[in-house]
Amino acid sequence: MDSLKQRILQEGIVVSDQLLRVDSFLNHQVDPPLLLEMGREFAARFRDAGITKVITVESSGISIGFAMALDLNVPMVFVRKKKTVIMDQDAYVARVPSFTKGIVTDLAIAKKYLSAEDTVVLVDDFIANGDAALAIIKIVEESGAKLAGVGIAIEKLFQAGGNAIREQGIRVESLVQIRSMSAGKIEFA
Repeated sequence: MDSLKQRILQEGIVVSDQLLRVDSFLNHQVDPPLLLEMGREFAARFRDAGITKVITVESSGISIGFAMALDLNVPMVFVRKKKTVIMDQDAYVARVPSFTKGIVTDLAIAKKYLSAEDTVVLVDDFIANGDAALAIIKIVEESGAKLAGVGIAIEKLFQAGGNAIREQGIRVESLVQIRSMSAGKIEFA
């Protein structure tokens, strides 16, 4: 997706050879026209999959998931990173380490929002090691829902996450793939 690549080149900040900040347009401050374009692109790629719900992770995936769900005219469900006091106690839960935060988090989806009748797609802003995505895939499997695939805005090919999902036979659609960020320079695939 050329418009996303251009924004990454213009505003992305390479923090290290592993970390890229895109908080000026994607995951802190959000550029609505760009996010709507990303949502339309993901929707086009999964339109024929019979999606009944879009699943994403709070908080950075919500804007992308919303844009895709809007285009598909289906609900969006976001995975909570902590079970709240008011959240339905009957929830699917998985523990996962966070690459960017360096902590272990519980991911939770209330069972009433995910069932065996659903066909879902998981979307998120980044994939690094894939721990969160793999945990959510296990939650989807536990629910009996069908997983149509995973949509990733920015895939870092030099980290194992995307391939770990592909190795399970799961479809992965990335809008942008980054091969390297060595010496502060972004190299797209």
